[in-house]
Amino acid sequence: MDATTLFRLDGRTALVTGGSRGIGRMIAEGFVQMGAKVYVSSRKAEACFETADALGDNCIALPQDISTVPGCKALAEQLAEHEQKLDILVNNAGAAWGEPFEQFPEKGWDKVMDLNVKSPFFLTQALHPALKATASRARPAKVINITSIDGLRLNPWDTYSYHASKSALIYLTKRMAARLVRDSINVTSIAPGAFASDMNRAARDHGDAVAHAIPAKRIGEAEDMAAAAIYLASRAGDYVVGETIAVDGGLVNAALGSSIDA
Repeated sequence: MDATTLFRLDGRTALVTGGSRGIGRMIAEGFVQMGAKVYVSSRKAEACFETADALGDNCIALPQDISTVPGCKALAEQLAEHEQKLDILVNNAGAAWGEPFEQFPEKGWDKVMDLNVKSPFFLTQALHPALKATASRARPAKVINITSIDGLRLNPWDTYSYHASKSALIYLTKRMAARLVRDSINVTSIAPGAFASDMNRAARDHGDAVAHAIPAKRIGEAEDMAAAAIYLASRAGDYVVGETIAVDGGLVNAALGSSIDA
């Protein structure tokens, strides 16, 4: 055993969707620092290129809107212009929608379900050949779905499609894992709690207040998210298949009657 290399990603290539900001950027930065070449994708090209510039030569921007199946296929084709193989796919791009039950609109349902559930499936399908090309029993490829603790328990907000989508993606992770492990591709998920981002404005704008409801008494930091993703992506996580890891300061499993948006 050489424990000093368990968490290294040298020589590996990763694609992180929604990688220009928030949790996606945290993960992309961690991967780069552990030696990976990282492609970041988002629908906002300017933000994508800004992130790639900030993270250095081992980070490359691939702007694309993956809210549709053609968009997922287009991103796979873009990546194929640069790489024949893919070691790590992080399905992080996502959306949320909050509106009272009585007025909750169909567009708020379809937008969230399409991006949060449909796109991870079809992007993984489109990249399946690239993942298979690098995967082996000794060194499996990795697919990491970014879900949410809102797929594990309720928050107090009217985010109906978001709750449904993240619960669905957690179970889809298990089903995809059962199929893709046959190709030496390990599928797992990370369920973040309160991390400061544009999607979680409560944690971003009112971190101290949010922290009171969290057993760890703080919101998540970039290192917390990067560490979980590096673990699953690296040799350290090679024997983890189909699992969802809650990275939430204990909110799901150690809170006593607390509820908070994530």
